[in-house]
Amino acid sequence: MTWDHTRLEEGQMAAVLCVGLTTLDVTQRVGEFPRPGEKIRSLGAVLSPGGPAANAARAVAALGGRASLLTALGADALGEFVRASLDPVQVTAVEGTTPVSMVVVRDADGERTVVSRNASVPVIAPDLTDLLAAADVVLLDGHHDGLVIPAARQAKALGLPVVLDAGSWKPVLDHLLPLVDVAACSAGFERSEAEVHSYGVPLVIRTQGAKPVTWSRNGSAGELPVPAVEVKDTNGAGDVWHGAYAYALASGADPVAAIGFASEAAAVRVGAVGDWVEELARWQDSRSGSTSC
Repeated sequence: MTWDHTRLEEGQMAAVLCVGLTTLDVTQRVGEFPRPGEKIRSLGAVLSPGGPAANAARAVAALGGRASLLTALGADALGEFVRASLDPVQVTAVEGTTPVSMVVVRDADGERTVVSRNASVPVIAPDLTDLLAAADVVLLDGHHDGLVIPAARQAKALGLPVVLDAGSWKPVLDHLLPLVDVAACSAGFERSEAEVHSYGVPLVIRTQGAKPVTWSRNGSAGELPVPAVEVKDTNGAGDVWHGAYAYALASGADPVAAIGFASEAAAVRVGAVGDWVEELARWQDSRSGSTSC
């Protein structure tokens, strides 16, 4: 399925503010996952920024949008590395810690396993006036309560669409869901569509890997197939999906029609080994007829 997005006026860029978790990912590619107590040699190792909000922001930038990231990073070498690696994303980072995620990807099918500390230190949001004034859509991942709740409240007051990356249930969602316009849930999200709607969320989407993406809105429901692709790396695929979806909304797409575009972008991610950001940018250039790299 090909999604034809609504063009913005010439000279404008779709702008997405991503709010939530940033990590430093240490990714090892292996032939097989190790058994308990076993030592194995990896096929390769990569250091890169990670986390749902950061990966979504990188996807927005790769697709040609203006990506802003509100997150927490440590004032240390890890934080400095991550911040530098996020360019051209515009990063606003409050002081916190830089969580490290250990990611192991199985070479045969791209399946991955992740061990991560995630957000562990309370943080306080800065003045969000300028960040929200520059945004067309706000994307939240449910991490860093002190950032996502103020961002959602103020975005709602300004009439900005608020999209939630609902990967797993977190206590903050009791307060966050009533502020959300679109909840994009993973297959493993612990609440049903009906339960999510009960919080007042108009559109609920559920991604399910290679299975069709389902959606429900105003008593209607449907599903959209995802592209068939040789899976090489599933790490961050959902983050790319959410970033692409938010970018599509910011570009003027219908919220249901944007599902197809997001699924195509996620398919590019799972089919890439190495620099998926570059692959995503190339794919977007090819769609728009651009010859730039």
